[in-house]
Amino acid sequence: MDADVLVIGGGLAGLVACAELTAAGRRVLLVEQESAANLGGQAFWSFGGLFLVDTPEQRRWGIRDSAELAWQDWRGSAQWDRLDDEDRWGAAWGEAYVAFAAGEERAWLQQQGVRFTPLVGWAERGDGRAGGHGNSVPRFHLPWGTGTGVSGPFAAKARAAAEEGLLGFRFRHRVDGLILEQGAVTGVRGAVLAPDEAARGVATNRREVGEFVLTARAVVLATGGIGADHDVVRAMWPERLGTPPARMLTGVPAHVDGRMLPIAEASGARVVNKDRMWHYTEGVANHDPIWAGHGIRILPGPSSMWFDALGRRLPAPGIPGHDTLGTLRLLRTDPAIAGFDHSWFVASQRIVEKEFALSGSEQNPDLTGHDWPLLLRTRLGSGPTPPVAAFERRGEDFVVADDLPALVAGMNRLTPDAPLELAVIEWQIRERDAELANPFTKDAQVQSIHNGRRARSDRFTRVASPHRILDPAAGPLVAVRLRVLTRKTLGGIETDLASRVLRADGTPMPGLYAAGEAAGFGGGGAHGYNALEGTFLGGCLFTGRAAGRALVAAL
Repeated sequence: MDADVLVIGGGLAGLVACAELTAAGRRVLLVEQESAANLGGQAFWSFGGLFLVDTPEQRRWGIRDSAELAWQDWRGSAQWDRLDDEDRWGAAWGEAYVAFAAGEERAWLQQQGVRFTPLVGWAERGDGRAGGHGNSVPRFHLPWGTGTGVSGPFAAKARAAAEEGLLGFRFRHRVDGLILEQGAVTGVRGAVLAPDEAARGVATNRREVGEFVLTARAVVLATGGIGADHDVVRAMWPERLGTPPARMLTGVPAHVDGRMLPIAEASGARVVNKDRMWHYTEGVANHDPIWAGHGIRILPGPSSMWFDALGRRLPAPGIPGHDTLGTLRLLRTDPAIAGFDHSWFVASQRIVEKEFALSGSEQNPDLTGHDWPLLLRTRLGSGPTPPVAAFERRGEDFVVADDLPALVAGMNRLTPDAPLELAVIEWQIRERDAELANPFTKDAQVQSIHNGRRARSDRFTRVASPHRILDPAAGPLVAVRLRVLTRKTLGGIETDLASRVLRADGTPMPGLYAAGEAAGFGGGGAHGYNALEGTFLGGCLFTGRAAGRALVAAL
């Protein structure tokens, strides 16, 4: 026997499981198909936001939150409708996670070395229904270091455990199958891949130079989702979201290929809710890409106008920052625009400066680098943040112009197959601008802007003062071509609350556990149909911890 536990996958969920196991003196082998440069996985590249409830940071901003309100929001967003089957364990995990987020999560993370900025964002503001999708209050907490600030402490714990002899690394080891003996999982087999010195995130070779077999008392699958494989994304694309785009941007490195899901399923594990996924509609091509098709998500405030490929303003819930999958549904289920892969933001420079943020650790050097002076200078000073300014100058999807005719002409140069009519765009912008003459409005988006300004955290950091987009003093004008950005798998391997993998008959597979995105962030679907943001890293933390603690108790 090579170890007490084999942890497959060196992302956040796997690292947390390793930390729990080695802290209790268990011997662990971490098996990862990529090189040591990629320790921390997809979490390293993330913005790092965490869904937390009733925190000191919220209270400082005057935000009143509670576990009851958070669970109402989670349940309304998840919209579980398979509770007698595929949603049974996902719903249990969702309820358990909300209790964790409202309870010990923040203190536990601080004990692990995670530190929080005072910023609390309002992500997924909702579909307009009290019991529907969305966060009723801001609860998106930003850690210092962004994604690196969450994954980094656990990567450091893994290296320290390796120095103590409790943890062994098996990098460039790709698992191709599970070993079963009398119905129990006792190890893994696979191929040793040739060394590759590529930088973190860059695709590596798949040349096989050997084979391996590893055995242990238990195996934890923490191998992520399908986001980098567009063919698989399209194959699983649900009818309720219309037709998948012919062309998409990729929001995750190439190694996020989901290949362990069918391998686990072939060995007897149940994989559920395959039709549930999470992709962003505000993707732009990275002007300095790290992986093929590398896209970056714009994290918008509520003020930009959103138009489809034909130049029609999106109705609610197609308001920036409100309802990710609701907007995706608007864009992909309308036959008139099904042949196009893009939509548009139109904003003033004032909106861009106040409201545009970019997802990703590398796009936020102030937060990632723990740089208070840079944060104060770039977030609260004049002008956009340097990364946003770079996209305005160099991004292929950005158009900047001094007047609307020039802006629309620039947009049409980017998408000549879907020409926009200046008069139609101008009429819709002037309609919206007319709603700003007084504090009362029937326009749902303008209502959201006023509502956001009532939240001190938003007023201070994320929502521009209401103004006419065509006001020359707020210019120049900015248009951004947006495309679908692949990201998360919401379904996955079904697990009970101890992270034990379940068979089709509902019984646990002895020796097999799953955590993180591979497990649908718990139970094969803790989010149901929608997510509230800040819950993906949180789900990896929670399920990785649960798997580790369950194994400590069991072994």
